[in-house]
Amino acid sequence: MAWFKRETKSIDVGEEKKAIPEGLWQKCEKCKAPVWRQEIDENQHVCPKCGHHYTVGAVERLDSLFDGDWEELDGAVHATDPLRFVAAKSYRDTLDRLGGGPGPREAVVCGVGRIGGFETVMAAMEYGFIGGSMGSVVGEKITRAVEHAVERRAALVIVSCSGGARMQEGVLSLMQMAKVSAALSRLDSEKLPYISVLTHPTTGGVLASFAMLGDLNIAEPGALIGFAGPRVIEQTIRQKLPDGFQRSEFLRDHGMVDAIVERKEMKPYLVRALKFFLG
Repeated sequence: MAWFKRETKSIDVGEEKKAIPEGLWQKCEKCKAPVWRQEIDENQHVCPKCGHHYTVGAVERLDSLFDGDWEELDGAVHATDPLRFVAAKSYRDTLDRLGGGPGPREAVVCGVGRIGGFETVMAAMEYGFIGGSMGSVVGEKITRAVEHAVERRAALVIVSCSGGARMQEGVLSLMQMAKVSAALSRLDSEKLPYISVLTHPTTGGVLASFAMLGDLNIAEPGALIGFAGPRVIEQTIRQKLPDGFQRSEFLRDHGMVDAIVERKEMKPYLVRALKFFLG
């Protein structure tokens, strides 16, 4: 007599396994460790394991730095195709595709609000729009932001994230370097503060103009900051560059930026700076 009886169940080959949702985890760009995506999002797009700072959009940047509601400036201004530039695809097609999407219509978003109670005009560059490149409209919007700061007697903050001048607009793009710099000279003559925040990457004509003209130049950790990229420089001078060349820490150690501030500390740092300048 058997004390135990094993029951056999037929296997339903048609039964579907529960699928694990995709996109919950991602590999960190720096430390290569698997990280829960929601944890990165909740940590202001900073890897909780190694501190790598991911690029964030312009609107999200403004939302994180202003005290609350803010008013967008010149949001309807958008680029055209003055040179009728065509390469692998036309510049006009690129503008139509990006301008018709849910994101910003240009590579910079400008707004006015308050930071720590101080009225502030802020411009944040959008890397997702043609690499945050500076064309004629970007230069115009930043110039207008400077003028708004002068009219309102407000501080100015520019958060740079750009690959440089926009080649599809040729010399019209390069002209913006002088245009914005001249506007900042007027801001300086009015004794109003300008704080420049450099994030990854800040390169080319943006770095060579307004990004390095702040009364206070601060950078996020590990950001690539330079006019030409390291690979181009090495090929030109035919020498190996030092470790960490053109990164935030290298520039701070050589006196090119005033401070390195982690993203979660950025707003408190700006508040202290504004108190120093305006308090």
